[in-house]
Amino acid sequence: MISIDALAVEFSGSTLFSDVSFVINENDKIALMGKNGAGKSTLLKILAGINKPTKGSVSAPKEAVIAYLPQHLLTEDKCTVFEETSKAFQTIFSMKEEIDALNNELTVRTDYDSDEYMKIIERVSELSEKYYSIEEINYEAEVEKVLQGLGFLRSDFNRPTSEFSGGWRMRIELAKILLQKPDLILLDEPTNHMDIDSIEWLEDFLINQAKAVVVISHDRAFVDTITTRTIEVTMGRIYDYKAKYSHYLELRKDRRSQQQKQFEEQQKFIAETTEFIERFKGTYSKTLQVQSRVKMLEKLELVEVDEVDSSALRLKFPPAPRSGNYPVTVNELTKKYGDHTVFEKASLTIERGQKVAFVGKNGEGKSTMIKAIMKEIDIEGQLELGHNVQIGYFAQNQAALLDENLSIYETIDQIAVGDIRTKVKDILGAFMFGGEIAQKKVKVLSGGEKTRLAMIKLLLEPVNLLILDEPTNHLDMKTKDIIKDALKAFDGTLILVSHDRDFLDGLATKVFEFGNKRVKEHFEDVKGFLAKKKMDSLKEIEHKN
Repeated sequence: MISIDALAVEFSGSTLFSDVSFVINENDKIALMGKNGAGKSTLLKILAGINKPTKGSVSAPKEAVIAYLPQHLLTEDKCTVFEETSKAFQTIFSMKEEIDALNNELTVRTDYDSDEYMKIIERVSELSEKYYSIEEINYEAEVEKVLQGLGFLRSDFNRPTSEFSGGWRMRIELAKILLQKPDLILLDEPTNHMDIDSIEWLEDFLINQAKAVVVISHDRAFVDTITTRTIEVTMGRIYDYKAKYSHYLELRKDRRSQQQKQFEEQQKFIAETTEFIERFKGTYSKTLQVQSRVKMLEKLELVEVDEVDSSALRLKFPPAPRSGNYPVTVNELTKKYGDHTVFEKASLTIERGQKVAFVGKNGEGKSTMIKAIMKEIDIEGQLELGHNVQIGYFAQNQAALLDENLSIYETIDQIAVGDIRTKVKDILGAFMFGGEIAQKKVKVLSGGEKTRLAMIKLLLEPVNLLILDEPTNHLDMKTKDIIKDALKAFDGTLILVSHDRDFLDGLATKVFEFGNKRVKEHFEDVKGFLAKKKMDSLKEIEHKN
């Protein structure tokens, strides 16, 4: 059991949260929810021992192992994937090496009666007891099983980790965490950059093999699948419910309705009592009654209504300039990297105003097709953009490309030109970066805040073809829904790559399925596509190419 007692965090005189207390039990599966910037990642870092609270404490058993997966990894190394993942067992390997070294020393020493000799024997006994109490494990088989579960091929095992993108390196770190079998796993947006096969494998692992888990995730389906308890960080406090996220929302709505009713009844009582006091405070015959009611009001414990998070992203894309009838036409397109063929003789046509989704496993060519449209790579075949096509492009790593040393205001001000410069503050305010917040440095922003800032760049000048590659990574559920509504209202053409099961539904009206080196066109929305393929969920799209 891990106990969190009266935690408080303050930044520059302002309080992020205060008097936060809760307990994490042995097999709890907890969703840590709240809007971007509410303090979720900060709280997770405190649990991990990386950050210190301003006040309060975290207490855990001495032998407890707590493992933490952050949103962003900054480490670089020259190990292979297999070598790096095997570091999960480094503590055990080091223990065995120390036992062997000490035993070797005992065989050559002759000072049997010395204190030093006895200390070595005690140390060997202590380590041996720990080492041999560990269940015998085939380490290589365990590493292989977890890596494959997270989407790595056997051919990837001996490749240097430096050859992999940030998303794949994150999976390596996740594999190391899972292999340690910690007492508490802390996950900050673990499903970003993961395909649906890998997400499903992770869900099964966390439910059936992990001990306690605390997870931050914008993926509503993932959270509802793995968690049974929800802690929301909002308005400087927490709300703790023994319920999965979707049920928690209903419970909290009911709770606030009850509070509102009690609050209104109490306010009515206070008003009536105050009126009585004012009316009769000078009347001798009512003196005792007046004094009694004054004392009653003084002792009254006021009912508080949970404050609703009313901050909201007001997002609207500018009108799209008219493009040609067919913004993107692809004919017999082939892309190879050495001996590896991503797709072959792929053809697709996207009409003006269409909103289409690219679906399929990671590595099947979705992002490659976008890079071809953006003319970032060489290709075989024909690819034409229509008349007057003006592209707005949001790449997977868009947030990471921001200059961390600039302020929020400077980031936007340096790219705004013409009349739009007079509206920079208004735009920042609409994205919840108003007032003093605009002077914050990019490096102190959360993942969701960086994504919002990168999204602003798409609004600085009108475009008629929006290409979004995993735009919802690091966004909280509320912001994600608002962006989805804005994209529905966008009157231009939209190409959307997303593994997000909720985000695609009701947004894309046509699906292009990538798999087996082919691109298949489906003339239905996501629901119709699933029905046609006799699938129940988007998970299965990636199982059956």
